[in-house]
Amino acid sequence: VQLQASGGGLVQAGGSLSLSCAASGRTFSSSVMGWFRQAPGKEREFVAAIRWSGGNTYYADSVKGRFTISRENAKNTVSLQMNSLKPDDTAVYYCAADPAVGLAVVKLARAYKYWGQGTQVTVSS
Repeated sequence: VQLQASGGGLVQAGGSLSLSCAASGRTFSSSVMGWFRQAPGKEREFVAAIRWSGGNTYYADSVKGRFTISRENAKNTVSLQMNSLKPDDTAVYYCAADPAVGLAVVKLARAYKYWGQGTQVTVSS
């Protein structure tokens, strides 16, 4: 499975950005695809995830109500719409996927086998 992330950039606080992650190669109907982020000097943290079959979504508390994760089955693409961005959202964002992620570990980076390259999101104050 190969993941290609795109859509990062520079935005002012309060603005919006949309990230996309395209999956290619072998994919699984049971997959979970997620977004994580890592700011300088900090550990990689969970942002959001979506279960490919059924569309169940999961969010970090810090982004609930501001970010929306969605999937487009026909294109094997997952998007992350980020609204009301804050300087604290500045980080490198990574998409991740795995064919079998249980509910108990959906927010853990170690549960995901496949990772895309990061895309930088910078929110200026």
